[in-house]
Amino acid sequence: MRIAVGWLERDILALAGTSLEDRRELFDFIVEELARREHLDSARIRPVRPVRVALKRQRDKLLGFAGVLDGKIAAIAQCFDVTGYHVRAVCLLLRKPETSLAYWQRREQLNRLLGWKFHGILEAVSDAMDETHRSSSMAENLNGRLRNYFFLRRHLGQGYLDLLRFFLNHRTFARSERPERVGKSPAELMTGKPHPHWLELLGFERFRRSPVPA
Repeated sequence: MRIAVGWLERDILALAGTSLEDRRELFDFIVEELARREHLDSARIRPVRPVRVALKRQRDKLLGFAGVLDGKIAAIAQCFDVTGYHVRAVCLLLRKPETSLAYWQRREQLNRLLGWKFHGILEAVSDAMDETHRSSSMAENLNGRLRNYFFLRRHLGQGYLDLLRFFLNHRTFARSERPERVGKSPAELMTGKPHPHWLELLGFERFRRSPVPA
């Protein structure tokens, strides 16, 4: 079970990985192996069955990002006139920590192999990965953001969910990995236009201190 979970996290659902076809084959193999072992230890393994069933049903959605990345890798290979195998090798390089000896050894090998094209391919692959989002990561991010609001109420009605959606769409980012997003809300980033404070959008008047006389 531990090995199967490790394969799932590192070799299948990781952004830097093999092709979509290979991931599907590994994914199906792990799901089948989990099913075969459920009867061996009902107390420890059988509770995992709902997870295994969900994985089987949602395989294509979970791996959708891999197909997008495959297309980008093919485009990069065509642009630099190299094989997809070499571009994939650069992609797999980025899964290694830059502080590790293995990273720098593999980087030097690819640098010698690809010559002057290496740095351009490395930059293109890095950009492609930054712009490719895994559905599972997006779901985890969304759940993490919403979880803090759900414990405030015992019952979640449609009215509360609509208000929460409005608040999150119009609340400005205090910090972001991309500086251009700081101080702007998701709605502003999507439309490219500024909007009043979200409280004013709801019809409320924001409290403002009167200027202190000199």
